[in-house]
Amino acid sequence: MLRPLLLGLSCCGFLLADSDFDQTLAARFARLALDCVRQEYPNKIAHALNSDADVRPPRELTPAFYGCYDWHSSVHGHWLLVRLARLFPEAPIAADARRALAESLTSAHVTQEVNYLTAKGRNTFERPYGLAWLLQLAAELKEWDDPDARRWSATLHPLEQAAAGVLASWLPKLQHPIRTGEHANTAFGMGLMLDYARITANTEFGRLVESRVRDYYLSDKNCPLSYEPSGEDFLSPCLAEADVVRRILPPTEFAGWFTAFLPTLDLVPTRVSDVTDGRLYHLAGLNLSRAWMLEGIASKLPSDDARRPSLAALAARLKQAGIESIRGEHYEGGHWLGSFAVYLVSGRGLS
Repeated sequence: MLRPLLLGLSCCGFLLADSDFDQTLAARFARLALDCVRQEYPNKIAHALNSDADVRPPRELTPAFYGCYDWHSSVHGHWLLVRLARLFPEAPIAADARRALAESLTSAHVTQEVNYLTAKGRNTFERPYGLAWLLQLAAELKEWDDPDARRWSATLHPLEQAAAGVLASWLPKLQHPIRTGEHANTAFGMGLMLDYARITANTEFGRLVESRVRDYYLSDKNCPLSYEPSGEDFLSPCLAEADVVRRILPPTEFAGWFTAFLPTLDLVPTRVSDVTDGRLYHLAGLNLSRAWMLEGIASKLPSDDARRPSLAALAARLKQAGIESIRGEHYEGGHWLGSFAVYLVSGRGLS
């Protein structure tokens, strides 16, 4: 069982969120990504065709990120491999991860990815979820002090710039936040964007994202948490909003905002009624994302805030339920859950 609190185990220059996150657990999660980054089918593509020439298989359309059922899952599957290779550089999975990354992140593949993303009619492609994960992948590579990582980072840079450009063009025009519990959720995406901007010292992009967080969310009160979850959610609209706001406010100010925003917080773990249904399987990921959001919220409250112990205990229950629900035998539902698990147990959002 995973322990509930942030125990501060140091590894590779940063903190691990859980002292039971070891090579065995890492190998389990890595295998989910390694098994899917080259699995082209089944494949659910969000593909705008501009001509007959665009009727092509995924491996030709987006050759770096064509596996794992869809583009965004492939992207954060690659992020998982980078993160685990950083965390466990001597483990057998690190060598396997490096081979997969070297095969994906080539100049030719990234050039085609840029061409695809910037083609006519694709300005909404994977916006914001997949593009935010792409920036998270870029940030992870930039933080990794490793010759291969530096080479892969330089190779990925044109796509990183293109993704940031799409998001920077979109956010000023987005008049209202998107409060869904799925991919379009702006709060979750902007949390990844802010972390990317700070890690990479992209000050201009960070200022834009923070300004939109303030515009969208700082006046919100009484979030209707009792309406959650919708039947196919893998994100909590209320907790995702609080998790991004905690990134921009000092502790005392955040504590006051959070009191008005969520006066009460009552959640129980979600259960998946049919693990063969990929959409219903989203609820397994909801436990994981709720757990890391609660940990993020608690981390920003003042040290003497009475809510911290209960938030940590709730996060622990959700974490256990989420980890126990990860199964590799149902591909459509389970291929992506390793990334969510690693984001949680490695404390990525808290780094």
